[in-house]
Amino acid sequence: MTVGKTKKVGPARGLGVRYGSTVRKRYIKAIEELRKPHTCPQCGLPRVKRESVGVWKCRKCGYTFTGGAYTPTTKLGIVAKRVAKGAPTEEAVKTPEETPTEEETA
Repeated sequence: MTVGKTKKVGPARGLGVRYGSTVRKRYIKAIEELRKPHTCPQCGLPRVKRESVGVWKCRKCGYTFTGGAYTPTTKLGIVAKRVAKGAPTEEAVKTPEETPTEEETA
């Protein structure tokens, strides 16, 4: 009598063959990103867990902050923080060559 091999299951274990492979792969990617350890922006330790959609909390220092649905930081959030800080953006910084002088406009 031989014993069958145990099937490896991931985050999409409950989906079976339903919904198509592309949708299952996207789901796996999002859930793995959600469950991996994230570092706290306040104390720097990997203790951040998601409280609800977009709300994240550090279990060490208790710092609660907002972020993305599946990750504590998003690309748009990083850009918004940079703009709010007053750092120069690509549109705001113009070289002297691009700005017209008084002689050219007259």
